Amino acid sequence: MLRQRFVLDTTALTDLQVRSQMEIDELCDGMQSILELIANARLQLDISCYIPFPSVYNELQEFAKNNNCEDEVIAKIDTWLVKKTPDRYNVTIPSRIFHEYVTYMRDRINKGMNVAEDAILNTASQCMSLKEEDRDNFGEEIEREVIGGIIGKFRNKYRSALRYGILDSAPDIDVLLLAKELDAAVVASDYGIQKWAEQLAVRYVPASTFPRMLQEYLKHSSSFIEDTEG
Repeated sequence: MLRQRFVLDTTALTDLQVRSQMEIDELCDGMQSILELIANARLQLDISCYIPFPSVYNELQEFAKNNNCEDEVIAKIDTWLVKKTPDRYNVTIPSRIFHEYVTYMRDRINKGMNVAEDAILNTASQCMSLKEEDRDNFGEEIEREVIGGIIGKFRNKYRSALRYGILDSAPDIDVLLLAKELDAAVVASDYGIQKWAEQLAVRYVPASTFPRMLQEYLKHSSSFIEDTEG
């Protein structure tokens, strides 16, 4: 019998791509379907799915409540996901990983700074190209059309430059620590978690493939039981 452990990031249940592949539109329906698969895998295959407590647990609760999910979804979270606080004091991480993370962060910060400088120069250039009377007469329009547009582009580029591939929240770190502690696989759609799971030699399962993986386990488990009974 399969005995596997998975540690779920919030995106394992909430990612849009997961719902799209399952042909489900509503977030609550998607969460419920995945939790049903987890329940069946737990009962039939002794597969355990963990979530860090309280960080990821609270995030999932907030997602469910903010999207007006039924109490059944929250009950399934409490029933089928094993809540555990990572052992932050005894899980060891090689100093090389810490060194690489600091170096990587410095590179991302420098890229973010370059994006900010480009946005400032672009704003100044466009404003200086306007005549003084235009700036006086159309101040609000300029702020909305010119500066507002530049700020929107800046936010997208800055987010991509600074946040891509980094661990930017406590739940992200908790997921990796708990997976390391339990020798479990991480399930997420976050590139930062994927990148540093590889560095920590932690098995990574994309959230988009996790439901299909459980379905495959369950299908072959049922076939095996039928063959042995026959």
